[in-house]
Amino acid sequence: MDKLEMITALYAAICGLLLVFMAVRVSYTRGKQKVDLGDGGKEAMLRAIRIHGNAAEYIPISLILLFFLEMQGSAHWWLHVCGITLVISRLLHMQGLMQAPTLTPGRLAGTGIGWALIVVMSLDNLFHIL
Repeated sequence: MDKLEMITALYAAICGLLLVFMAVRVSYTRGKQKVDLGDGGKEAMLRAIRIHGNAAEYIPISLILLFFLEMQGSAHWWLHVCGITLVISRLLHMQGLMQAPTLTPGRLAGTGIGWALIVVMSLDNLFHIL
């Protein structure tokens, strides 16, 4: 495969770095809050854990769907739209949940865009195989 065609690998790498950044934030918050395991009943700790956990839940299926779209020959521009949308949705969710534990505009947008992206890529994959 030509390096220029490894679009999923690009977004997997970006998301991998984002997940490590979020994991470091969890560790930093653990030290700051003096919590060794779990959330210690502390809101800041719970939010850091959920920011990372949510990304770890949604990024893998999104990348799998993107990979199959790439393997089925979807247009490069479309793959980049999906990849950029994935990254933006995760950043919005992270920013929104960092602001407050309530439903912030960033959290709502990040979640909604992420879900919509999974639905669209799932339907697109079905379209390709049916």
